[in-house]
Amino acid sequence: MKTEIISIGTELLLGEIVDTNSAYLASQLPLLGLDLHFISTVGDNQQRLINILQQAWQRSDIIFTTGGLGPTQDDITREAIAEFLDEEISTDPQLVKEFERLFKRFKMEMPKSNLKQAGIIPSAQIIANPRGTAPGWWIERDNHTIITMPGPPNEMQLMWTKVIMPRLQQKLGRAIIVSKTLKVFGLSEAKVDELVSSFLASSNPTVGTYAKPDGIHLRITAKSCTTNDAQTLITEKEKDIRAILGDNIWGTDADSLEATVGTLLTSKGLTLASMESSTGGLLANCITNIPGSSKYFKGGIIAYTGKTNTSYGIDEQLISKHGLVSTEVTEAMASAVRHHLHADIGIALTAITGPAEIEGKPIGTICIGIDNGQHTSSFTRNYPGNRPQVKQRAVISALFELRRVLL
Repeated sequence: MKTEIISIGTELLLGEIVDTNSAYLASQLPLLGLDLHFISTVGDNQQRLINILQQAWQRSDIIFTTGGLGPTQDDITREAIAEFLDEEISTDPQLVKEFERLFKRFKMEMPKSNLKQAGIIPSAQIIANPRGTAPGWWIERDNHTIITMPGPPNEMQLMWTKVIMPRLQQKLGRAIIVSKTLKVFGLSEAKVDELVSSFLASSNPTVGTYAKPDGIHLRITAKSCTTNDAQTLITEKEKDIRAILGDNIWGTDADSLEATVGTLLTSKGLTLASMESSTGGLLANCITNIPGSSKYFKGGIIAYTGKTNTSYGIDEQLISKHGLVSTEVTEAMASAVRHHLHADIGIALTAITGPAEIEGKPIGTICIGIDNGQHTSSFTRNYPGNRPQVKQRAVISALFELRRVLL
């Protein structure tokens, strides 16, 4: 079935917010075996939205809309759909009662404008909004389906997972679709694509590559009559992919590098300490995002200047000779923090985050040092980007290399 997404809101066209709703829905539709053919963005203009709906009606079976369901005058999704389908909007008394209960619970007076959100047309069914006052519509008419969802991503995503996706699964039949994501780091998107190119043309299971902050994701999606059969297809394809990408696959699905590292440290009974400059404590923050990390993480030192480094025992001549952003200095930092915080492993991180080169080295230069008490190792990487991107990639690189050392 052909599907289409229409994102509604002038703020999208002005670049004031990014359309994450379309990206989210685009990632969800393949799980239902649905082909997405078009994504459109239209401002808060009723006639333009009607024009887009007319186009979508001619070329797509299922039309998803996000946004324009609020209580203000510029929220025109309901009115546009009603005019397009030539149906009258009436007020649903049950929805009005629900709104009144909701506002009473929060001890607020309900503005009269919220009554607009209780509007309904004859061919629509209400889709409950578990997180807000803007309900969606489910419309089926003339072999077409229109599904409207609110604009706020947290409201839209919860409505999708709780109501819309299960109902679509029921509507589309008994086929089971299962998906698994393999997470890859240390290889470029082009290299991953080249290595797994023979799998990308596969129809069942399908394989797709996606660039993400924590590396390249490979999503394997299989469709079958039973979950077991779909899972078997995925397992066979995963085995083939792992044979090619090997240790560059560091996790799957909801895995995070910080959790993976934490699990390895716990299983080996080891403790960790960090020392970082340039990233301003982002590495330590990432490590401590994991509940229970106090069992293995002794603490972190933010040494943002060369003078701070020397106060922890880093040889000033070493910094002068090689530069603060160097493998020699990060190895010394890793050893120093391991000693000062009495940890089994020390990890250190320096980077050039911009806006200018430092020590004759380009923006995006990242140096990582690790001392496990028996030997030290260091790594240099380069990831171009703006300051926040370089900092984030530096932390991910450090965690990836730590994982490899632990393994």
